[in-house]
Amino acid sequence: MPPETATLPARRLAPSTRVAITAVIALAVVAGFLLADTHGYADFVVPLRVRRLVALVLVGWAIAMSTVLFQTVTGNRILTPALMGFDALYVLVQTVVVFAFSASLLNGTDPRLQFALETLLMLVFALTLFRWLFSSGRYELHVLILVGMVFATLFRSIAAFLQRLIDPSEFQVLQNLMFASFTTVDEDLVWATAVVVAVATALVVRRLRVYDVLALGAGPATSLGVDHRRETTRVLALVAVLVSVSTALVGPITFFGLLVAHLAYQLAGTHRHAVVLPMAGLSAVICLVGGQFVLERLLEVTTTLSVVIELVGGLTFIALLIHRARRNLA
Repeated sequence: MPPETATLPARRLAPSTRVAITAVIALAVVAGFLLADTHGYADFVVPLRVRRLVALVLVGWAIAMSTVLFQTVTGNRILTPALMGFDALYVLVQTVVVFAFSASLLNGTDPRLQFALETLLMLVFALTLFRWLFSSGRYELHVLILVGMVFATLFRSIAAFLQRLIDPSEFQVLQNLMFASFTTVDEDLVWATAVVVAVATALVVRRLRVYDVLALGAGPATSLGVDHRRETTRVLALVAVLVSVSTALVGPITFFGLLVAHLAYQLAGTHRHAVVLPMAGLSAVICLVGGQFVLERLLEVTTTLSVVIELVGGLTFIALLIHRARRNLA
């Protein structure tokens, strides 16, 4: 080997190639989830799995996209939209219904009506919070995050207090709703969520370059001709919509977005949203669909997937905090 070629750095894969490889892996995981262990009854089994697959893909894509966008406008890689209190509000609503009425009313309500009311309530909460802070002249994003964290703590405290007063038999029903579940998803709700996520994705794709500028910060974005306040408000509204519909569909997932967003930035090899967003979405599909496949087909356990995801996501959050603290001390 000539000496001049021996010192050349190894060529890195292009970002588009990385996305393509991740997409192939995601398709392989999806095919395995649909076709494995059909035992000759594919015509019957596969359609039953399709609904769950669509729910997994939609929720993964929505959470991944909302987390990346939220981190873009906040300029912080360890924040997630869950800090705004969406998950806590969802649990509080379920708790109040069971406490004030009964678990039978919660189970007997039309899923479509329940989905619409929960989504609307979370959207109203988020948009009211945005409007109150931004219209008051206090356009400070860290204030918005802190207020959201205060509300999240308040919602969790009220829910925990009411749960102690609920009958144990009804609390068992409520407890099943406190973790995300992909096993009992209404088909009509899946397609309604698909429409919302598709529209949100189309709006995001149109402004990918704007998001690249937003990631530079308020000062550089404004100097480059981007209305930082208006674009940030739009992003937060999209984040609220995506988190609301995904939470109302399957339940709360707190740290999953942080996990896939971190994976996306590590795997993308660039900070451009045209690469990071699809990488995050595909990583989410691999984690959710692959995790469900491993639990059901390989390990044959009935553990809820969201419990495992929250454990891994929580450990990722702690690792990121420790890494950032060490970097600041260095």
